[in-house]
Amino acid sequence: MRSTGWKLIGGSAMSASCATRKTVVAALASSGNGRFKSTRPAFLDEDEEVDQPFTTPSVTPQVSTSTISGLPMTKPDLPPESIETITAAVGASFAEEADAVTLQPNAMEYTGGATMPITSSLHLVTPEEDTPRGVWPVHRMMDESGTFRDPTLDGVEPTSNDIPKLHASLEDENDSEKPVSNFSGSAFRSNLKKAHPQYADELDQTRLLRSAADGKVSFATSVDDHPEDAKLPLVLRAHRLMIRLREMDRILLNAQRQGRISFYMTCTGEEAIHMGAASALELNDQVFSQYREQGVLMWRGFSLEQFTNQCFSNDLDLGKGRQMPIHYGSRALNFHTVSSPLGTQIPQAAGAAYRLKLDKDKRGSVAVCFFGEGCASTTDFHSGLNFAATLDCPLLFICRNNGYAISTPVTDQYAGDGVIGHAPGYGMAAIRVDGNDLFAVHAAVRKAREYASENNAPVLIEAMTYRQGHHSTSDDSTRYRDVAEVERFAEEHDPLSRIENFLVEHSWITMEEITRMQENERLAVLQAMELAEKRPPPALGDLFTDVYAEIPPHLQEQQRQLEEHMAIYPDYYKGTSH
Repeated sequence: MRSTGWKLIGGSAMSASCATRKTVVAALASSGNGRFKSTRPAFLDEDEEVDQPFTTPSVTPQVSTSTISGLPMTKPDLPPESIETITAAVGASFAEEADAVTLQPNAMEYTGGATMPITSSLHLVTPEEDTPRGVWPVHRMMDESGTFRDPTLDGVEPTSNDIPKLHASLEDENDSEKPVSNFSGSAFRSNLKKAHPQYADELDQTRLLRSAADGKVSFATSVDDHPEDAKLPLVLRAHRLMIRLREMDRILLNAQRQGRISFYMTCTGEEAIHMGAASALELNDQVFSQYREQGVLMWRGFSLEQFTNQCFSNDLDLGKGRQMPIHYGSRALNFHTVSSPLGTQIPQAAGAAYRLKLDKDKRGSVAVCFFGEGCASTTDFHSGLNFAATLDCPLLFICRNNGYAISTPVTDQYAGDGVIGHAPGYGMAAIRVDGNDLFAVHAAVRKAREYASENNAPVLIEAMTYRQGHHSTSDDSTRYRDVAEVERFAEEHDPLSRIENFLVEHSWITMEEITRMQENERLAVLQAMELAEKRPPPALGDLFTDVYAEIPPHLQEQQRQLEEHMAIYPDYYKGTSH
């Protein structure tokens, strides 16, 4: 077996001196105000060796003078004496920015106080390799600030094969701290690579910095109400649809609270998984979703009218009113209809992937199955993964690990290292990714799709994120989690804020334009909802069709009884379509 080469780093950035790190950590610890999450019981002692490997990484912070790196949550409110100690440790040049101390983590914070080491390297662990020891690392390209992260601050040491390589033409560039603005298309990619040469290969391959006009991107512009998207880089389309999705969730959630629809589920905080994954797929890839992936369908061209028609179960609902709200489906967009029972889509996706493998005309396509971490506790999860692995199916299993399965936190869901640890047991490739990083999700899904298609093999992707809303309109999450936790994750780890930071930094959009976009999308959702609400219900006869080619006698009898019943109580069923 070939080792993955990941070594967990006990200290912080490789570029900082050991003495400086110890002094800084001691100063922060003594202040009592630093909000640092760590799986170790205490900060490093003065005489402790910091570079020794251990199974679970700490989150010893790296003090940085850069204003473009780090998490907002790690800006401690330090007393003056602590600032003086830190200033003496890192040099007088830090004094001018002592009020803007930012800390770039080498680990990702997760619910329950857990942390996971971050890696900038895009590495798909295959069955031929050793599995990572300890906690699987999380692939991330962009920190919460909207800036591509410095790989030297990672929580793992990659092998030489995984270290991002500088292009020869870029080795002498020294502008990694300079903003890259007012570029489009190839010019923007070129300048972005100069600013962040460690990601040059991925920036060349990502679709997010390309447009549909490049001929390498497929989405249903014919049913999208913004055909101009075909000429714009996909990152702008992803951003707009993330705003649209959030506005749609907010308005339809309120509609349910008002009694206008019967049920709803939001995906607030998970939009980057939807858009990052959907933008890396092909339109002919078969999607099997759970019930929190409406963004994938939105990316493929499902309109606001189609979403609201389904939620209001009117005569234009593609499901003819037979499903609960949010149980979307579209044959034209290769999005299989959502079903309520948990996990049933997983073995179904394995079967579809096996069919794709056998069909010569569809080779190269893959099936994609989305589910939550709670779904990994079902028997269908294990059956589906085993079928896909033993039958060599081109299938992506994408787990949205958002911390809570209805009312069950991950601490009660599993004792091991998340869902990703199941992959080696089934002999399949796997990668864990920061689900709030649009660029990282896109990169992970693109690489996984290439592997699945070329090798006729399944891949398990675990996207780490946080569910900002209730599980559904039938749930009150304040009964099992702290409101302060929800507010903090929404404030500090929001995927929409992260991509907006990137776009604003590079002058692709302004905050005023974002505000206008939010208002336009809000009005568009309201208009679609009002039209859907006014439409009549589906035809009564649709209750009995689409199961049998010819309606059998027992259903004919049921239909006759229903019509007789409605004739007896016409006032009660007034307005019902016949």
